[in-house]
Amino acid sequence: MKKCFKCGSEKAITEFYKHPEMSGGHVNKCRECNKRDVRENRAKKAEYYREYDRKRGNRQSDGYAKEYQEKHPIKYKAQTMVSNAIRDGKLFREPCEECGSTEYNHAHHDDYLKPLNVRWLCAAHHSKWHKANGEGENG
Repeated sequence: MKKCFKCGSEKAITEFYKHPEMSGGHVNKCRECNKRDVRENRAKKAEYYREYDRKRGNRQSDGYAKEYQEKHPIKYKAQTMVSNAIRDGKLFREPCEECGSTEYNHAHHDDYLKPLNVRWLCAAHHSKWHKANGEGENG
C-alpha cells in the first residue's frame, strides 16, 4: 500500500506508475491523480500541444483516415475488429512475445484476413518485425 501525496488516499502499489528514479520505484501520485493533472494541463495549454503534435507528425491532414481506409480496406477492417474486441472484452492485451514488456503493446497481424489472430509485440519489436519482414499478408 502507498499513500498518494495529491489526494491523500491509501492505494495498492499497482495504482501508481512505475518510475525507476523514484524511491520505491513508483511515482508518489496515484494514476488517477496523474491522469487528471495531465488532462487539466493539456486543456489549459491546448494550442501549445496542438502545435507540438503537428510538428511531431501526430496530426494527419484532413481526409487522412478516409484515404487510409480506401487504400487499405482489409488492413483497416482487421485493425478495427481488434480495437472493438479489446473494447468489448473479447480480446486482451498480452505481454510482448519478444521481451515480455506489458507497456503499449501492439496487436500484430501476420495475415490481415485473420483479424483476431494477432501476436502481441511492443512498439520496438513490432517496428523491428516490419523492417525485417515487410507488410503482413493481405495488407
